[in-house]
This record gives sequence, structure tokens and C-alpha cells, in this order.
Amino acid sequence: MPATVLRDGVYRRLFTAQVVALVGTGLATVALGLLAYDIAGADAGAVLGTALALKMTAYVAIAPLVGAFADRLPRRALLVGADGARACVAAALPFVDQVWQVYVLVFVLQSASAVFTPAFQAVIPDVLPEERDYTRALSLARLAYDLESLFSPALAAALLSVMSYHRLFTGTLVGFLASAVLVASTPLPRGAPAAVRTGGVYAQATAGTRLFLAVPQLRALLALHLVVAAASALVTVQSVVYVRDFLGMPAGSVPLALGAYGAGSMAVALALPRVLERTGDRPVMLRGALLIGVVFGVTGLVTAAGGGSWRLPALLAAWCAFGAGCSMVLTPAGRLVRRAAPERERTAAFAAQFSLSHSCWLLTYPLAGWVGAAAGLEAAVLALGAVAGCAAMAAVRLWPEPAEEHDHVGLAPGHPHVSGATRIPGGWRHSHPRPADDPHPAASA
Repeated sequence: MPATVLRDGVYRRLFTAQVVALVGTGLATVALGLLAYDIAGADAGAVLGTALALKMTAYVAIAPLVGAFADRLPRRALLVGADGARACVAAALPFVDQVWQVYVLVFVLQSASAVFTPAFQAVIPDVLPEERDYTRALSLARLAYDLESLFSPALAAALLSVMSYHRLFTGTLVGFLASAVLVASTPLPRGAPAAVRTGGVYAQATAGTRLFLAVPQLRALLALHLVVAAASALVTVQSVVYVRDFLGMPAGSVPLALGAYGAGSMAVALALPRVLERTGDRPVMLRGALLIGVVFGVTGLVTAAGGGSWRLPALLAAWCAFGAGCSMVLTPAGRLVRRAAPERERTAAFAAQFSLSHSCWLLTYPLAGWVGAAAGLEAAVLALGAVAGCAAMAAVRLWPEPAEEHDHVGLAPGHPHVSGATRIPGGWRHSHPRPADDPHPAASA
């Protein structure tokens, strides 16, 4: 079970810090929506859309700088400082009365998150050096994100029944302060010496991205992030349209659709640690991407169909499958980064993943909204499904099958297949991904 990793005291404190910060962020999300409505009225959607774009821009722009310089700073001070900055923003938000102030504070808040998250992710492999434990930690983190998306709105609704929405920012402040205290009181392992880098600020800021794009598995991971971004954009942006317009249900039913997505994601996250031990990352992640492509096809058929009571369970099943596919891709992603990046480059690699993955969302979120608004749900599903399908096929091509060492007996010395192979008694030995051809019958390799 993923929760067994909580027996490690250091990880337990860090995970608790992550959870309380996530709850605080969830409360802030609800409160920001209400604040935007107070300030802008009917234009609140435009304000929130701009704020979301600023969030993604901060993630894409700030994270590479974190990768360039974070390993030169004390880990604990960096994490606590980021939490402190987020707490200051939370303390200031209740006093905002202008739209531009919302934009400035949101950018600062998300910039601090762009510092905290990659640095935090890079610490966990050092806290849990055993791959089995690290895999369970990744599963637990996925569960925390999914539960937060379900729990925070419910908690906000309960609190709003007894207090003003401005008080929700107090909960955000408490969450970030609690996270800072927990990190400050936790002995963190010393990281590897900082990597020696040459060149200017740009060269150093892009070092993590260049490392990320130099490794075939990580290039495939970027394509997989685009698959996930397409699916999550459809769910996040268009769920309310599906529920209100397509199904004709009340607004209170929107959490039902989002809950189906979260349920699929959590179910897979719970099962993956054992599955990954048997199959490895590549089959699970690529199958998750292909599953998302299939679900886009099913969603398109459901969207094009006429009326009927079957549409609600069909939509919930599709959203659940989207969540499962996204979890199959996202949960093991940290394992790929951990294996591919040298220890001293780990923070830069996690920062590059954070930045590049949010670049994908920066593309798919507006695509989902603009195409849906201009041409309808069917067009949005078609556009995002095309993005997901092309990205999934690219991931399959970019991620080579693992090489297997095997022997060949009976092939002549001049046979082209054993060019460069090592001579052994009675045959030849080499390694490569095993294709289905005459030199590689099922019983060999």
C-alpha cells in the first residue's frame, strides 16, 4: 500500500507539509473566484481566465530559473522562503479591490509555487532512495492531488456557510505557514554538489530543458504530458458545459463529473506501485496515453449522439477513464526523471519537467475554451483528441524499447545482425530491443 511509506519520519513531515499547502491552495482557488466576481461582476470569467494564464506563464518562465540556481542554495531555506512568499500573498489578497492587484498577486503566488514544487520534488528521491519506496511516494502524491481537488471545494462550501469568503484566505495563509513550519523543522538530506555550469543566465536556465530533451525517455515524457494536458483541459474547461448544456442538469451536478475523473485517477494511483514492479514504466505509461486516445473517440461518439438517459453514465465512465489514463502517465513520471538525470542535475530536470508540462497546459486550456466556445463541444473533442492522438503516437516512437542482452547460436560470422556483437563459445552476444523477426524467435532473447 502507498501509505506504508509514511513510516519514514522525514517523508511523513514533508508529505504533511505538501497536503496542508494543497488544501490552502484549494481554498484560495474558491476564494479567488468569489473575489473576482466582487470586483468585476459579469467579467469575472475573463479575470479568472487571465489569472489562469498568468499562473501557467509563471510556471513556464520561473521554473527553469529555479533549475539553474536552486541547487546552489540551502534546500530548507529555499522551500521555507517559497512558503513564506505564498503566505504573504495570501495575507494580502483579502485587501485587494482592483483587478490589476489580483493579477500581480496571482503572478507572485504562482512564481513562489514554481520555486517550491520542483525543489520539493527533487528532495523526495534523496529522502527515499529505494525505488519501491519512491514509487509509493509518487502514488501517494497523486492521491493527495486528487483528494485535494475533491476535498477543498467541499471544505470551502462548508466554511462559506458560516463565514465570509475573505476568511478563506486565512485558511490559505495557515496552510502555507504550517507547511513552512513543517519543512523548517525537518532534517533534509544533503543534496549532491551543485553542477558546474558555464555560460550566461540563459544558458544556465535552459540547461535543465536541454538535459530533458537529450534523453529519449524524457522526450517521450514531454509528449505524454501533452496527451494528459489535452484530456485534463477537456475535463476542467468543458465539464460545466457538458453538465449544464449537454445533459441539462443543475450546476450542483458539476462536482459529480469532476469526482468521476478523480475516482479513476485515485483507483489507478493505488494500484500502480505493484503493477510497476511487474511491468515497468514504459508499458504502463504508453498504455495510459493510448487509453486517453480511445476515450476521446468514445467521448466524441457520446457528444454526437442524441438524447437519452444513458448519456450521464456514459459521460461519467468516460471521465473516470480519462482520470485513470492520466494517472497511468503522471504517477510514474518522477521515476523517469530520477533515473535519467544525474543526481547533481536532478533539481534542474524536475524544474524542466514542471515548466515543459505546464507549457502543454498553456496550449490545451485555451484550445479547449476557444474551440468549444466558437464551434461547440464536438469540435473541442475533435481538436483535443487529435492533439492527444498525435502526441501518443509520438511518445511511442520516441521511447525505444529497453535493450535486452541475448545470445545467437548458428548465425554465420558475416550475418549482418551480429555486426558488432561479442564472440562467445558457440555464437554471438549483444543487446538491443528485441524485434519480431527470424533471428529472434519467441523462445530466444
